[in-house]
Amino acid sequence: MKVPDQNRLLFRKKGQMFSITGVIVIVALIALNITIVTTADDLEMMLLGTPTPTRTSNSYLLEAQALRGSGDLGSAIAAYQEALAYDPTNVEALTELARLQTYYSRLLTPNIGYDQLLAARENIDRAVELAPEDSNVHAVRALVLDWLATSTSTPFEDRESLLLEATQAATLALQLNNRNALAIAFRAEILSDQQRFDQAIQLAEQAVALEPNLMDTHRVLANVLESTRYYSQAIEQYKAAAAIEPNMTFLYISIGQNYRQLELYDQALEYFDRAASINKNNGINDPLPYLGIAKTYARQGEFFAAALNAEVALSFDYTNPDLYGQLGFIRRQARNFEGALPMLACAVEGCEVLYDEFFGVIPLIDASEEQLQSLERIEVTGLPLNNGSVVYYYVYASTLAAFNRCDESEPLHEELEALYGGDETIMAIVAENRQVCRILAEQEK
Repeated sequence: MKVPDQNRLLFRKKGQMFSITGVIVIVALIALNITIVTTADDLEMMLLGTPTPTRTSNSYLLEAQALRGSGDLGSAIAAYQEALAYDPTNVEALTELARLQTYYSRLLTPNIGYDQLLAARENIDRAVELAPEDSNVHAVRALVLDWLATSTSTPFEDRESLLLEATQAATLALQLNNRNALAIAFRAEILSDQQRFDQAIQLAEQAVALEPNLMDTHRVLANVLESTRYYSQAIEQYKAAAAIEPNMTFLYISIGQNYRQLELYDQALEYFDRAASINKNNGINDPLPYLGIAKTYARQGEFFAAALNAEVALSFDYTNPDLYGQLGFIRRQARNFEGALPMLACAVEGCEVLYDEFFGVIPLIDASEEQLQSLERIEVTGLPLNNGSVVYYYVYASTLAAFNRCDESEPLHEELEALYGGDETIMAIVAENRQVCRILAEQEK
């Protein structure tokens, strides 16, 4: 057998490597590759379709319900608002949002809580437009209007008209469903605010009998009992409400306030502390439990402990003028007049302060040069004169008069006289302050 010549195999003449067709195919592949590289994003969108939101309205509603259950009402409200951004016609979400905003207002100082009540009214009015035949919607509207009517930030002239609107909403809710326990309960709360206590207790007890597993019915009965000074019975009803919704901190604050009325201070402190613990677990810096603790210590004459807790409350929201007023009032009770004066001035007139994480709030007059240079100035807007702030006005005026700063106290006296001229207690304080100023002026002659 003849062995092939290896050289011939290696060096024989090669045939044509590429045909015309092959060249065309290769060029086409190269062009396609360039197109894919340069338009990858567009191609991906074509293949995958238009991106869609990763969350739905229902997912936000579930989140809101979980947050509400945990006691984080602020975050629950935000989740309901997100759900409504996807589905603005969801009547149930609008109604629950308005209810939560109303209850959340109780956890805020008056001026901030008032804004929540106004937002609640807007939401529940929208729900009424969408579902005019829904009994629960009208029931919650009665709640919102009643709390708005009794807010210390609501102008005097609006109170009666709001209570009338609240009554009409509750009446309509009961016409649509005469066994609606929420409507019965909120009607009872309106009657209590109108000081028609016998009817209020009767209706509140009826609501509890109809729906004993609703937090709202027990809360209203507790509120009516508290208004009639049946503090022990009110505590039992607030506890029943808290057993149903155990993370609603405003219930524990109400329990603490009723224990304080009974002068059972240890129990009061326990429930304020429970509210603070729930907030801490939720990562919420809520000043209200600490104000409750501060007032309890102040009631016992332990002003140092009271001031410390008021300062903790202020550290959570150092732009809030109401908290400055609270701290100033406690310092005034402790006869720390010099310390009270700048705090009361912030509450009434507004001020600029510095804030340091270690030292807390620092009035400008107390700041060192280094602090003035290194810390940011914070603007605090003073409170308008109303039922929620009037105590700060007359205590501030009294303190100014005691320091013989009568040219500053007199404009406050005139404001108080213009708005509260018919209040004998406040006018007696104004008269006393003016007498102090006259005595001091005589001594200077």
